Amino acid sequence: MRVVVVGATGNVGTAVLRRLAAARLAGDGRAGSDEGLQVVGVARRLPDARVAPYDVAVWHAVDVGGDGAVAELAAVFRGADAVVHLAWALQPTHDIPAQHRTNVRGTANVLAAVARAGVQQVVVASSVGAYRGVNVDGKRTPVDESFPTTGIPTATYSVHKAENERALDTFEREHPDVVVTRLRPGLVFQRSVAAELRGLFLGHLVPMSVVRAARFAVLPLPLPFVFQAVHADDLADAFWRAIDRRAAGAFNIAASPVLTPPRMARAAGMLGAVRIPLRLLRGVVTLTWRLRLQPTDAGWLDIAAGVPVMQTDRARNELGWAPQHTAEDALRELVGGFADGARVPASGPLRG
Repeated sequence: MRVVVVGATGNVGTAVLRRLAAARLAGDGRAGSDEGLQVVGVARRLPDARVAPYDVAVWHAVDVGGDGAVAELAAVFRGADAVVHLAWALQPTHDIPAQHRTNVRGTANVLAAVARAGVQQVVVASSVGAYRGVNVDGKRTPVDESFPTTGIPTATYSVHKAENERALDTFEREHPDVVVTRLRPGLVFQRSVAAELRGLFLGHLVPMSVVRAARFAVLPLPLPFVFQAVHADDLADAFWRAIDRRAAGAFNIAASPVLTPPRMARAAGMLGAVRIPLRLLRGVVTLTWRLRLQPTDAGWLDIAAGVPVMQTDRARNELGWAPQHTAEDALRELVGGFADGARVPASGPLRG
């Protein structure tokens, strides 16, 4: 069995490599065939393949958004049983065309290469951010995978995820012989990505000492904010189960409980949470983003305030998936990583 992981050096990619290494060692499922489990990693910048978990894979350097990407990727994909597509650019938020090049054009190139190479299954990382925004005035009723994936129009991340959902719809219709799987996780946490996430969302002008000191403050967030989260290792297990079972369709992936501002404050070891108006926070974030004091635009606030709460019954029933970490545990682990500047070993910034 041959599995190719595109974007294998990031937050989710490193966890998927760990899960594939464990599957190969245990001879799980179809990995126990005579050929064993072969893992191929694709990234724009290659890691040190002598360091775990990167040592499980054979590596190829490909820019998924590049002009020659389809041919390059097809050559790598040929003979693969499954392709896992994780490559994504969260930055630069001031350059939306650059993000679109990786996120949307890159996904189109991966799908075209899957078809050209005759791959049997493609597993794509979508997101809760692909879902249509909900009315936050009332209680958020949990939604299943049939909820519209039209995105939140004021958030670039959400718009790009929604565009990819439409591309996957088209690909499914045009290639009925390919198993198409979409995983839609909430926020994905693990200890080792603390330094990278700080750089991506707070900027390198904000030193780790400030992040560490935040635990002695209160958490100022609007009341509508709710988050669902999952530990990277639990998400990676869902990816493996989808491959091993050749499971088609969409799967919501999140652990319990839903993270409200008070729960987030407790999990982060902070003194508590205080309610602030969403409009005020949005104004502050927009001003500091425009002044380039920090790299996060206000669209992320719109996602936090507007995404639905997901049901995860389908993943549990069809994949046999169950998280080993609570959402609070995953957040605590990330916060612990902030305390000592933990980072992914031998990997570049989390840009796919």
